[in-house]
Amino acid sequence: MGSAQVTSSVSSDRPDFQGKHVTVAGLGVSGVPAARVLHGLGAHVTVVNDGDDERARAQAAELEALGVTVRLGDGATLPEGTELVVTAPGWKPDKPLFAAAGRAGVPVWGDVELAWRLRGPGAAPWLAVTGTNGKTTTVQMLAAILKAAGLRTAAVGNIGVSLLDAVLGEEKYDVLAVELSSYQLHWAPSLRAHSAAVLNLAPDHLDWHGSMEAYARDKGRIYEGNRIACVYNAADKATEDLVRAADVEEGCRAVGFTLGTPAPSQLGVVDGILVDRAFVENRQKNAQELAEVGDVDPPAPHNIANALAAAALARAFGVPAAAVRDGLRAFRPDAHRIAHVADVDGVAYVDDSKATNTHAAEASLAAYESVVWIAGGLAKGATFDELVARSAGRLRGAVLIGADRALIREALARHAPGVPVVDLDRTDTGAMLRAVQEAKRLAEPGDTVLLAPACASMDMFANYNERGDAFAEAVRELAAGA
Repeated sequence: MGSAQVTSSVSSDRPDFQGKHVTVAGLGVSGVPAARVLHGLGAHVTVVNDGDDERARAQAAELEALGVTVRLGDGATLPEGTELVVTAPGWKPDKPLFAAAGRAGVPVWGDVELAWRLRGPGAAPWLAVTGTNGKTTTVQMLAAILKAAGLRTAAVGNIGVSLLDAVLGEEKYDVLAVELSSYQLHWAPSLRAHSAAVLNLAPDHLDWHGSMEAYARDKGRIYEGNRIACVYNAADKATEDLVRAADVEEGCRAVGFTLGTPAPSQLGVVDGILVDRAFVENRQKNAQELAEVGDVDPPAPHNIANALAAAALARAFGVPAAAVRDGLRAFRPDAHRIAHVADVDGVAYVDDSKATNTHAAEASLAAYESVVWIAGGLAKGATFDELVARSAGRLRGAVLIGADRALIREALARHAPGVPVVDLDRTDTGAMLRAVQEAKRLAEPGDTVLLAPACASMDMFANYNERGDAFAEAVRELAAGA
């Protein structure tokens, strides 16, 4: 393919909100911008919010100063006269508010749906990414590749940059790299991406979706109406099944990515080279070199998969091969994503605090041959037998922390009984230092001490960032005393 294409399928009939009664469900990072935008478009906006804490009251005061009505402590009742509900993505579908909206025939949109509907003529197409793990990294890689091709772009969506800001702001983009969660996709029925990828599927957020089937179905919405390519993971059949079930535009292709040698219509790896057999002439016989495995930071298997997915979406948009290489070389991962902290006495210490579920932890463990594993936290209903069974051969030892560490300890006893385990029954600020000290005791030169908790962090830390920072600080203290 030649130079990058800039096309759009934007409809000119943007909704008219003048005088419309809109209820915004939830304050926070999506509700407040949605309320501001809708008020600015002439809607009569009422915000309802379950909580009534100090932060909510401060946000309410800002909105009320604009003329927005805010009801705190009551997120269950549908305000009289509501014609549309715009919800924060985290609100569960079984909320009484949505049942009331359904009975009244009132549609419910998420902030992504609102942004999609508000795009103007000639708006930038969306290259969209979802999956249980790897979304943020893949979207950032994609944005780096698009920028290397000279395109005006931004990484937006669930990554932290509001889609409403991107769509309605003054800056004009050629294309947007969009991260979408299953929550956001559930509330975005009209979304039609240029091309999209589902990176992987593993049980997560099942308390919100109600079942694995419902979770997968919401993820699969990202493929609906795709025009050029539906990118799937050849090693994860569930993602290909979602492509098969999707209603796409005529001519849209299924494009796989694999860590092995790619078949036609796939991207893959051959002798340490990332290659494209999807977006080339005569793909039955030809392949295009894109980059070397060493151009990906870090070159762990699951991160190579992320790079291939990003490359597939970029190639679907017409980006040349050289821009894939240059973009991947320029990309640097966020903190707490397989971040090498230090080497101490021949042992590598790696922070992957972002591995907050079993699927992410398994991918992280697979990147190393011999691991002392620091794990534990809030399990969120997860089970650990499959993770431990698949990773047992790599484990030199394990140090367990957090509220649900017993679940991991029991899985280790069943599937890796020979692996020494340290069970730390403490949650104070010094717990992470003790965990690192115990890991050092178990490790031998050539090993990796890996923080890949497979659990959420909120039992001991404010978030996974704080947990990773505590690990890095403990490693630095260890190195200073070595």
